[in-house]
Amino acid sequence: MRYPENLHPGGTIGFVAPSLGCATEPYKSAFQNAQKILKEMGYSLDLGPNCYAAEGIGISNSPKACAEELETWYSRSQNDVLISCGGGELMNETISAVDFTRIAQAKPKWYMGYSDNTNMVFLLTTLCDTAAVYGPCAGTFGMEPWHESVMDALQILTGERDTVCGYDLWEKERQKCEENPLLPYKVEEKRISFAYPNGRNMLTEGETLRMSGRLLGGCLDVLVNICGTRFDHVEEFVHKYREDGIVWFLEACDLNVFAIRRALWQLKEAGWFRNARGFLIGRPGTFGQEIFGLDQYQAVLGVLGDLGLPVIMDLDIGHLPPMMPLIVGSMADVRFCNNEIRIQMKKVL
Repeated sequence: MRYPENLHPGGTIGFVAPSLGCATEPYKSAFQNAQKILKEMGYSLDLGPNCYAAEGIGISNSPKACAEELETWYSRSQNDVLISCGGGELMNETISAVDFTRIAQAKPKWYMGYSDNTNMVFLLTTLCDTAAVYGPCAGTFGMEPWHESVMDALQILTGERDTVCGYDLWEKERQKCEENPLLPYKVEEKRISFAYPNGRNMLTEGETLRMSGRLLGGCLDVLVNICGTRFDHVEEFVHKYREDGIVWFLEACDLNVFAIRRALWQLKEAGWFRNARGFLIGRPGTFGQEIFGLDQYQAVLGVLGDLGLPVIMDLDIGHLPPMMPLIVGSMADVRFCNNEIRIQMKKVL
């Protein structure tokens, strides 16, 4: 596993838009304020040509243009790390045009983003054996004041942090909008996470659940589309790291509870979960949904339960903020007890 150099004081942060750019509100103002804040912190900036573009469908520009920006900005020496401008809908079309051999041959560089950026974060790890960060996109750094999770994400890039913990409160209804693009998270819901040591029975109060392995995962909406394509080298990856085992982190954006269950079934039957050591499940975008008696818990446990592996659900991962930034490809030591979770991520080759 290759680990990039950390962002140093006065270093340069690059921005790219392989998914949506920051052409419209509230994304444009949030991105501009993020640049202002980061400059005030002493960082230089290196913006890709598509950061403010709106020429594509579900992405900032044509797939070819997005791929060229991604390859060039990842390979160039003028920036030290890359942060994606945002998520979107069709970054899978971008990766069809990406030369991952070129990226694998370049000096490793931290790439951070989530949601549609699973297409890059996940494939950097599984195709290029290069660690990446599943964390916030550019506009998040424009909120005022910062939520502690935003500083956690920056400190992952700088190397000042290798451990993240769950946050006490989360935001159920999005508050940021065109009229108020710089609003911080409105965290009002108490985080209550549920742990199942064997995938079925719930952890009792006072007990500690532990799991360790290589962190791998992302947005389930994206992963299920990668499965079975020419980009799917997951079986080789989990075999290579079979002695370490894999700790999967998964979260869903638009999938309803039945789609979540179908997606997990597909990945399981495709062999992705061989050598798994456990699962970290983020709050789904359809939090609280129930269809024909199926809720978000049985959507997951109904498929993963028979693996007999630990599952922790409703974690700060993904689309209902705040989110713990995770180093994909790192060796994770996970501890959970009395609703408190701690994930230490070590840069083990």
